[in-house]
Amino acid sequence: MPNEVDGSSQAGRFAPSPSGDLHLGNLRTALLAWLFARSTGRRFLLRVEDLDRVRPGAEERQLADLAALGLDWDDDVVRQSERLPLYDAAIARLQRAGRTYECFCTRREILRAASAPHAPAGAYPGTCRDLTPAQREERRASGRPPALRLRSGIDSFTVEDVLHGSYTGTVDDLVLRRGDGIPAYNLAVVVDDAAQGIDQVVRGDDLLSSAPRQAYLAGSLGLPAPTYAHVPLALNAAGRRLAKRDGAVTLADQAALGRTPQDVLDLLARSLGLADEGESVSLSQLLDRWEPLQIPLTPWIAGI
Repeated sequence: MPNEVDGSSQAGRFAPSPSGDLHLGNLRTALLAWLFARSTGRRFLLRVEDLDRVRPGAEERQLADLAALGLDWDDDVVRQSERLPLYDAAIARLQRAGRTYECFCTRREILRAASAPHAPAGAYPGTCRDLTPAQREERRASGRPPALRLRSGIDSFTVEDVLHGSYTGTVDDLVLRRGDGIPAYNLAVVVDDAAQGIDQVVRGDDLLSSAPRQAYLAGSLGLPAPTYAHVPLALNAAGRRLAKRDGAVTLADQAALGRTPQDVLDLLARSLGLADEGESVSLSQLLDRWEPLQIPLTPWIAGI
Protein backbone atom coordinates (compact mmCIF):
# COMPACT_ATOMS: atom_id res chain seq x y z
CA MET A 1 0.00 0.00 0.00
CA PRO A 2 2.13 2.94 -1.18
CA ASN A 3 1.80 6.44 0.19
CA GLU A 4 -0.31 5.44 3.18
CA VAL A 5 1.16 8.13 5.43
CA ASP A 6 1.85 11.59 4.07
CA GLY A 7 4.41 12.24 6.79
CA SER A 8 3.91 16.02 6.69
CA SER A 9 3.05 16.35 10.38
CA GLN A 10 1.07 14.86 13.20
CA ALA A 11 -2.67 15.38 13.33
CA GLY A 12 -5.85 14.90 15.29
CA ARG A 13 -9.31 14.68 13.79
CA PHE A 14 -13.07 14.84 14.13
CA ALA A 15 -14.97 12.39 11.95
CA PRO A 16 -18.76 12.74 12.03
CA SER A 17 -21.26 10.65 10.09
CA PRO A 18 -23.60 12.85 7.99
CA SER A 19 -26.75 11.10 9.19
CA GLY A 20 -28.19 14.19 10.86
CA ASP A 21 -27.34 17.40 12.67
CA LEU A 22 -24.66 17.41 15.36
CA HIS A 23 -26.07 17.53 18.88
CA LEU A 24 -24.45 19.07 21.94
CA GLY A 25 -22.62 15.85 22.77
CA ASN A 26 -21.13 15.69 19.27
CA LEU A 27 -20.11 19.34 19.48
CA ARG A 28 -18.53 18.73 22.88
CA THR A 29 -16.46 15.86 21.47
CA ALA A 30 -15.45 18.02 18.50
CA LEU A 31 -14.32 20.76 20.89
CA LEU A 32 -12.31 18.24 22.89
CA ALA A 33 -10.68 16.83 19.76
CA TRP A 34 -9.79 20.38 18.68
CA LEU A 35 -8.31 21.22 22.10
CA PHE A 36 -6.27 18.00 22.21
CA ALA A 37 -4.87 18.67 18.74
CA ARG A 38 -4.25 22.40 18.93
CA SER A 39 -2.70 22.24 22.41
CA THR A 40 -0.08 19.80 21.10
CA GLY A 41 0.71 21.66 17.88
CA ARG A 42 -1.04 19.09 15.72
CA ARG A 43 -3.05 19.74 12.60
CA PHE A 44 -6.79 19.31 13.09
CA LEU A 45 -8.55 17.47 10.28
CA LEU A 46 -12.18 16.79 9.41
CA ARG A 47 -13.29 13.54 7.82
CA VAL A 48 -16.87 12.81 6.80
CA GLU A 49 -17.63 9.12 7.35
CA ASP A 50 -20.29 8.73 4.68
CA LEU A 51 -20.14 5.03 3.81
CA ASP A 52 -23.48 4.38 5.52
CA ARG A 53 -26.61 6.44 5.94
CA VAL A 54 -26.34 9.97 4.53
CA ARG A 55 -29.00 12.60 5.04
CA PRO A 56 -29.04 15.32 2.36
CA GLY A 57 -27.65 18.59 3.64
CA ALA A 58 -26.36 17.09 6.90
CA GLU A 59 -22.67 17.47 6.03
CA GLU A 60 -23.08 21.14 5.14
CA ARG A 61 -24.95 21.86 8.37
CA GLN A 62 -22.40 19.97 10.45
CA LEU A 63 -19.48 21.94 8.99
CA ALA A 64 -21.39 25.19 9.45
CA ASP A 65 -22.08 24.38 13.10
CA LEU A 66 -18.42 23.62 13.81
CA ALA A 67 -17.39 26.87 12.16
CA ALA A 68 -20.04 28.79 14.10
CA LEU A 69 -18.40 27.62 17.34
CA GLY A 70 -15.10 28.95 16.01
CA LEU A 71 -13.49 25.56 15.42
CA ASP A 72 -11.10 25.65 12.47
CA TRP A 73 -9.49 22.81 10.58
CA ASP A 74 -6.56 22.24 8.26
CA ASP A 75 -6.61 20.93 4.70
CA ASP A 76 -9.69 19.96 2.73
CA VAL A 77 -12.48 17.91 4.26
CA VAL A 78 -12.02 14.22 3.40
CA ARG A 79 -14.97 11.98 2.53
CA GLN A 80 -14.76 8.22 2.86
CA SER A 81 -16.97 7.67 -0.17
CA GLU A 82 -14.16 9.17 -2.28
CA ARG A 83 -11.49 6.83 -0.89
CA LEU A 84 -12.72 3.37 -1.89
CA PRO A 85 -9.51 2.48 -3.80
CA LEU A 86 -7.50 2.90 -0.57
CA TYR A 87 -9.74 0.43 1.26
CA ASP A 88 -9.64 -2.03 -1.63
CA ALA A 89 -5.83 -1.90 -1.62
CA ALA A 90 -5.71 -2.62 2.12
CA ILE A 91 -8.06 -5.59 1.77
CA ALA A 92 -6.08 -6.93 -1.18
CA ARG A 93 -2.92 -6.79 0.90
CA LEU A 94 -4.51 -8.91 3.62
CA GLN A 95 -5.91 -11.31 1.06
CA ARG A 96 -2.48 -11.85 -0.47
CA ALA A 97 -1.16 -12.65 2.98
CA GLY A 98 -3.88 -15.28 3.54
CA ARG A 99 -5.40 -13.23 6.36
CA THR A 100 -9.02 -13.16 5.18
CA TYR A 101 -11.98 -15.50 4.71
CA GLU A 102 -15.57 -15.28 3.52
CA CYS A 103 -18.37 -15.22 6.10
CA PHE A 104 -21.92 -16.19 5.16
CA CYS A 105 -23.51 -15.70 8.58
CA THR A 106 -26.58 -13.51 8.94
CA ARG A 107 -26.73 -10.88 11.66
CA ARG A 108 -29.18 -13.04 13.60
CA GLU A 109 -26.90 -16.08 13.41
CA ILE A 110 -23.95 -14.03 14.61
CA LEU A 111 -25.88 -12.63 17.56
CA ARG A 112 -27.11 -16.09 18.51
CA ALA A 113 -23.63 -17.62 18.34
CA ALA A 114 -21.99 -14.68 20.08
CA SER A 115 -24.41 -15.01 23.00
CA ALA A 116 -23.37 -18.60 23.65
CA PRO A 117 -21.79 -19.17 27.11
CA HIS A 118 -18.32 -19.94 25.70
CA ALA A 119 -18.14 -16.89 23.40
CA PRO A 120 -16.28 -13.72 24.44
CA ALA A 121 -18.72 -10.83 24.88
CA GLY A 122 -19.54 -9.29 21.52
CA ALA A 123 -17.04 -11.42 19.60
CA TYR A 124 -17.64 -13.24 16.35
CA PRO A 125 -17.21 -16.96 17.18
CA GLY A 126 -15.47 -17.94 13.94
CA THR A 127 -18.38 -19.90 12.48
CA CYS A 128 -17.16 -19.60 8.88
CA ARG A 129 -13.42 -19.57 9.59
CA ASP A 130 -12.72 -23.18 8.70
CA LEU A 131 -15.37 -23.99 6.11
CA THR A 132 -14.29 -26.52 3.52
CA PRO A 133 -14.31 -25.52 -0.17
CA ALA A 134 -17.44 -27.60 -0.62
CA GLN A 135 -19.20 -25.83 2.26
CA ARG A 136 -18.25 -22.42 0.85
CA GLU A 137 -19.62 -23.38 -2.55
CA GLU A 138 -22.83 -24.59 -0.96
CA ARG A 139 -23.30 -21.28 0.82
CA ARG A 140 -22.49 -19.27 -2.30
CA ALA A 141 -25.09 -21.30 -4.20
CA SER A 142 -27.72 -20.18 -1.69
CA GLY A 143 -27.31 -16.64 -3.05
CA ARG A 144 -26.23 -15.12 0.24
CA PRO A 145 -23.46 -12.57 -0.47
CA PRO A 146 -20.51 -13.14 1.87
CA ALA A 147 -18.78 -10.59 4.03
CA LEU A 148 -15.00 -10.70 4.20
CA ARG A 149 -13.39 -11.13 7.62
CA LEU A 150 -9.88 -10.79 9.01
CA ARG A 151 -8.36 -14.07 10.13
CA SER A 152 -7.15 -12.78 13.49
CA GLY A 153 -4.28 -14.43 15.28
CA ILE A 154 -5.16 -13.30 18.81
CA ASP A 155 -8.12 -13.04 21.17
CA SER A 156 -7.31 -9.71 22.84
CA PHE A 157 -5.09 -6.68 22.44
CA THR A 158 -4.00 -3.84 24.73
CA VAL A 159 -3.95 -0.15 23.88
CA GLU A 160 -2.90 2.88 25.90
CA ASP A 161 -5.47 5.61 26.38
CA VAL A 162 -4.63 9.08 27.67
CA LEU A 163 -7.66 9.11 29.97
CA HIS A 164 -8.28 5.41 30.65
CA GLY A 165 -4.72 4.12 30.83
CA SER A 166 -3.99 0.57 29.71
CA TYR A 167 -7.08 -1.04 28.20
CA THR A 168 -7.34 -4.63 27.00
CA GLY A 169 -10.23 -5.58 24.75
CA THR A 170 -11.48 -8.43 22.61
CA VAL A 171 -10.08 -8.92 19.11
CA ASP A 172 -12.11 -11.24 16.91
CA ASP A 173 -12.30 -11.94 13.20
CA LEU A 174 -13.66 -8.51 12.40
CA VAL A 175 -15.42 -7.67 9.15
CA LEU A 176 -13.30 -5.96 6.49
CA ARG A 177 -15.91 -5.75 3.75
CA ARG A 178 -19.62 -6.16 4.30
CA GLY A 179 -21.84 -8.45 2.29
CA ASP A 180 -23.11 -5.47 0.28
CA GLY A 181 -19.55 -4.72 -0.84
CA ILE A 182 -19.08 -1.65 1.37
CA PRO A 183 -15.82 -1.44 3.35
CA ALA A 184 -16.45 -1.95 7.06
CA TYR A 185 -16.10 0.90 9.54
CA ASN A 186 -13.12 -0.59 11.39
CA LEU A 187 -11.10 -1.01 8.20
CA ALA A 188 -11.94 2.41 6.77
CA VAL A 189 -11.05 4.21 10.00
CA VAL A 190 -7.68 2.46 10.30
CA VAL A 191 -6.74 3.11 6.67
CA ASP A 192 -7.89 6.73 6.76
CA ASP A 193 -6.10 7.62 9.99
CA ALA A 194 -2.81 6.25 8.66
CA ALA A 195 -3.25 7.85 5.23
CA GLN A 196 -3.92 11.26 6.78
CA GLY A 197 -1.06 11.10 9.24
CA ILE A 198 -3.49 11.09 12.17
CA ASP A 199 -1.66 9.93 15.28
CA GLN A 200 -4.17 11.21 17.86
CA VAL A 201 -7.76 9.94 17.99
CA VAL A 202 -10.15 11.69 20.36
CA ARG A 203 -13.70 10.31 20.36
CA GLY A 204 -16.53 9.18 22.62
CA ASP A 205 -15.78 6.50 25.19
CA ASP A 206 -18.51 4.30 23.72
CA LEU A 207 -15.86 3.46 21.10
CA LEU A 208 -13.18 2.45 23.60
CA SER A 209 -13.91 -1.25 23.05
CA SER A 210 -13.21 -0.78 19.32
CA ALA A 211 -9.69 0.54 19.88
CA PRO A 212 -7.97 -2.86 20.45
CA ARG A 213 -9.50 -4.24 17.25
CA GLN A 214 -8.47 -1.19 15.26
CA ALA A 215 -4.95 -1.04 16.69
CA TYR A 216 -4.46 -4.74 15.96
CA LEU A 217 -5.75 -4.29 12.41
CA ALA A 218 -3.36 -1.37 11.91
CA GLY A 219 -0.46 -3.58 12.93
CA SER A 220 -1.67 -6.32 10.59
CA LEU A 221 -1.46 -3.80 7.74
CA GLY A 222 1.96 -2.55 8.82
CA LEU A 223 0.46 0.81 9.86
CA PRO A 224 1.07 2.78 13.07
CA ALA A 225 -1.70 2.86 15.65
CA PRO A 226 -2.64 6.31 16.96
CA THR A 227 -2.69 7.57 20.52
CA TYR A 228 -6.22 7.33 21.89
CA ALA A 229 -8.25 9.57 24.19
CA HIS A 230 -11.82 8.34 24.71
CA VAL A 231 -13.87 11.10 26.28
CA PRO A 232 -17.12 10.85 28.27
CA LEU A 233 -20.42 11.07 26.42
CA ALA A 234 -23.23 13.55 26.90
CA LEU A 235 -26.34 11.95 28.42
CA ASN A 236 -29.91 13.06 28.95
CA ALA A 237 -31.57 13.36 32.35
CA ALA A 238 -32.51 9.68 32.24
CA GLY A 239 -28.86 8.68 31.84
CA ARG A 240 -29.20 7.65 28.20
CA ARG A 241 -27.13 8.92 25.31
CA LEU A 242 -28.25 12.35 24.14
CA ALA A 243 -30.49 12.23 21.07
CA LYS A 244 -32.70 14.49 18.97
CA ARG A 245 -35.79 13.47 20.94
CA ASP A 246 -34.29 15.04 24.07
CA GLY A 247 -35.28 18.55 23.04
CA ALA A 248 -33.09 21.51 22.10
CA VAL A 249 -29.94 19.49 21.43
CA THR A 250 -28.67 21.00 18.17
CA LEU A 251 -27.21 24.41 17.43
CA ALA A 252 -30.32 25.27 15.41
CA ASP A 253 -32.53 24.23 18.35
CA GLN A 254 -30.51 26.45 20.65
CA ALA A 255 -30.77 29.36 18.21
CA ALA A 256 -34.55 28.98 18.19
CA LEU A 257 -34.43 29.50 21.96
CA GLY A 258 -32.41 32.69 21.51
CA ARG A 259 -29.03 31.18 22.40
CA THR A 260 -26.04 32.12 20.27
CA PRO A 261 -23.12 29.88 19.26
CA GLN A 262 -21.11 31.75 21.91
CA ASP A 263 -23.69 30.73 24.51
CA VAL A 264 -23.31 27.11 23.42
CA LEU A 265 -19.51 27.33 23.54
CA ASP A 266 -19.76 28.72 27.07
CA LEU A 267 -22.08 25.86 28.06
CA LEU A 268 -19.65 23.27 26.68
CA ALA A 269 -16.73 24.98 28.40
CA ARG A 270 -18.56 24.87 31.74
CA SER A 271 -19.30 21.18 31.23
CA LEU A 272 -15.54 20.59 30.96
CA GLY A 273 -14.65 22.68 33.99
CA LEU A 274 -13.01 25.31 31.77
CA ALA A 275 -15.36 28.21 32.52
CA ASP A 276 -17.25 29.54 35.50
CA GLU A 277 -21.00 30.00 35.64
CA GLY A 278 -21.93 33.14 33.72
CA GLU A 279 -18.48 33.51 32.17
CA SER A 280 -18.04 33.96 28.43
CA VAL A 281 -14.86 32.45 27.01
CA SER A 282 -12.95 32.34 23.74
CA LEU A 283 -11.23 29.35 22.21
CA SER A 284 -7.85 30.93 22.89
CA GLN A 285 -8.79 31.19 26.57
CA LEU A 286 -9.83 27.55 26.59
CA LEU A 287 -6.47 26.58 25.08
CA ASP A 288 -4.68 28.55 27.83
CA ARG A 289 -6.68 26.71 30.52
CA TRP A 290 -6.52 23.30 28.87
CA GLU A 291 -5.32 20.42 31.03
CA PRO A 292 -6.47 17.13 29.48
CA LEU A 293 -6.01 15.07 32.61
CA GLN A 294 -8.29 17.42 34.54
CA ILE A 295 -11.39 17.06 32.38
CA PRO A 296 -14.32 15.26 34.03
CA LEU A 297 -14.24 11.51 33.41
CA THR A 298 -17.92 11.01 34.16
CA PRO A 299 -20.63 11.53 31.54
CA TRP A 300 -22.01 15.04 31.14
CA ILE A 301 -25.71 15.22 31.98
CA ALA A 302 -26.84 17.88 29.55
CA GLY A 303 -29.42 20.00 31.32
CA ILE A 304 -31.05 21.72 28.36
